[in-house]
Amino acid sequence: MRGFQFRFYPSPEQKTMLARTFGSARFVYNWALDLRSTAWKERQESLNYNATSAALTKLKQQPEVAWLNEVSCVPVQQSLRHLQTAFVNFWENGAGYPSFKKRSGHQSAEFTRSGFTWKRGKLSLARIGKLNIRWSRHFQCEPSTVHVSRTPAGKYYISFRVDERLPTMPEATGQIGIDLGLKTFAAFNDGTNKHAPRPLRRKMAQLKKAQKALSRKRKGSKNRNKARLKVAKIHETIADIRRDGLHKLTTDLVRQNQTIVIEDLNVRGMMANHSLAGAVADSAWGEFARMLEYKCAWYGRILIRISRWYPSSKTCSTPDCGYVNHALTLDDREWTCPACGVTHDRDTNASKNILAVGLADRENACGDAVSPRRNRSGRRGSHRRSKNRSVRCA
Repeated sequence: MRGFQFRFYPSPEQKTMLARTFGSARFVYNWALDLRSTAWKERQESLNYNATSAALTKLKQQPEVAWLNEVSCVPVQQSLRHLQTAFVNFWENGAGYPSFKKRSGHQSAEFTRSGFTWKRGKLSLARIGKLNIRWSRHFQCEPSTVHVSRTPAGKYYISFRVDERLPTMPEATGQIGIDLGLKTFAAFNDGTNKHAPRPLRRKMAQLKKAQKALSRKRKGSKNRNKARLKVAKIHETIADIRRDGLHKLTTDLVRQNQTIVIEDLNVRGMMANHSLAGAVADSAWGEFARMLEYKCAWYGRILIRISRWYPSSKTCSTPDCGYVNHALTLDDREWTCPACGVTHDRDTNASKNILAVGLADRENACGDAVSPRRNRSGRRGSHRRSKNRSVRCA
């Protein structure tokens, strides 16, 4: 299953109908969330999708919400399924409790095959009609679902979920270890570095000015809405720059390397530190790892995550050395190993160790015995191998 996203330009009539569709889907989602939360708090009753669907049928019969029948029933029904998925993620996957959707935030609606028609590459949505889509790519299969959205900046996008076979990519021979950081976004074991674009830092002055202007506008006024759009457009530009850079970097890494090794960083824990939260969020380590994971799965590459507790920066990467420099601090960008005398760049040394440990752990997982390397600090390698994992072992 693969997704394609395109921008489209609705007519004024379609904008009105899309606004009604977004509002109806949002209203039903919030109504069902309140219904399920109240049932559990007052009666300790857990409602599922079937119960909320039956309650929605009765709700549509009430005169005060007759406007729910003016839009397609498909996205309204899909909002109940999305709420059920949110609760399943909360119960089983450790996600947060579902929250109410806001009118001023990102708006979306999903249409299944009963809510749209697809003929010769032309799309028509129920109650909305044909859309003026700007096609940048083409796919052969018929989409199974169509997702329509509107960003806070007022742009409209449409996403297709297509059961399409992915293009094959020739097997590569490269192996690379990646050390992620704030000063240097990614350091590779071959000595090269990749600096992060840091779009939030670059746009911070412009963003502060726009947010200050927004705070001065009277609530509910047209000028406030104009100021809100300016802030939303800046945020959208920041996200686009960050996403574009991550896509280009991860695609190049997947094309050139068969095995990629990274650290399993605790991004959520680092975000709790108010001194680091802004820089960590601007670097988007979590999104970088997510892109690498699904692209490696797409094209048959191997992604290995090593334990975050392994002292990759403090361990000498020279073969048959492995000295651990416990006195190394964050301010030390270079250090000389007292055991073998080799001078290391902190980030490059870490990436070399990450690659070596990842390959050793993968060989262990595939059945080849690899003993942990003894270091000269008097201890064996203390990284937690039980937490190291790879996407595919071939």
